[in-house]
Amino acid sequence: MLADRLKPGDEIRIIAPSRSMVIMKSEQVRIAEDRLNSLGFIVTYGKNVEAHDEFFSSTIEERVEDLHDAFTDPNVKGVMTVTGGYNVNQILTSIDFSLIKKNPKIFCGYSDITALSNAIYSKTGLITYSGPHFSSFGVKHGFDYTLAGFLEAVTTDEPYEVEASTHWSDDPWYLNQEDRTFNEDGKYMVLQEGEAEGTLIGGNLSTINLLQGTEFMPSLKDCILFIEDDEESHALTFDRNLQSLLHQPDADAIRGILIGRFQDNSQITEAALRKIIASKKELKGVPIIANVNFGHVQPIATIPLGGHVSILAKQGETEIFIDQRPK
Repeated sequence: MLADRLKPGDEIRIIAPSRSMVIMKSEQVRIAEDRLNSLGFIVTYGKNVEAHDEFFSSTIEERVEDLHDAFTDPNVKGVMTVTGGYNVNQILTSIDFSLIKKNPKIFCGYSDITALSNAIYSKTGLITYSGPHFSSFGVKHGFDYTLAGFLEAVTTDEPYEVEASTHWSDDPWYLNQEDRTFNEDGKYMVLQEGEAEGTLIGGNLSTINLLQGTEFMPSLKDCILFIEDDEESHALTFDRNLQSLLHQPDADAIRGILIGRFQDNSQITEAALRKIIASKKELKGVPIIANVNFGHVQPIATIPLGGHVSILAKQGETEIFIDQRPK
């Protein structure tokens, strides 16, 4: 199920199902709101978006209330999360998924939001988006690729290619917007050659694994798995988290894998990543592309969870074409 495309004049509701907006600096909020307004969107906020406790989150009831309000409000056409965190899986059993299914809308966020995005897709069939948070729109410099990818995904249903960015950055932009370092080698990496097509399933690896064994876990059958992890991950944890996912009953039907670029603090080298992939007998013959533009390194593409994708990886060359329209 594909929600109506966003267009100028549409209202986007900002909610905080994980961490509160209180952690954002006022200048970042201003930049994000101005940027969305300049695109013609109307920005509104859930009434509990700044509520917070000692964990910089809010109660389950407050978070679910804002989620339900966003999907039932007929004026709201898109729903965007403030940021990620650690606890969005707390709210899953309190959500009325039938309400979401009756009111399909664009829903976008990443990181911890992976659990919620996958749960919505699994329970309703609504395509959700692994893409920029509201806080991401507060990035002052180097945002063009992220913005273009977001608009490609949510304002049109035409197929689009997820090409490698010309640069990338892993610096803590939220600490100092003017002290930025950009690396110019943005090329994707072929780990295993081949071509495949299937349904996009995934997001943050350690977060999607929280859904294993629950009613919220989507099927991996005939999927192109897209996975990434943040700087808390390193080679050993990425290895075991990937292996855990490959133990899912339908993982033998995974058709291909896209791996997001790792943050420098993960210290996952190309050699380590190649060794991890080579150790997975379940992935023999499956095309795998790494250093793809999604996850915790900027800039990022917007990936439709539940959308259709075809990938090609041969002789160091890559192609990733996404088609969201129902097959």
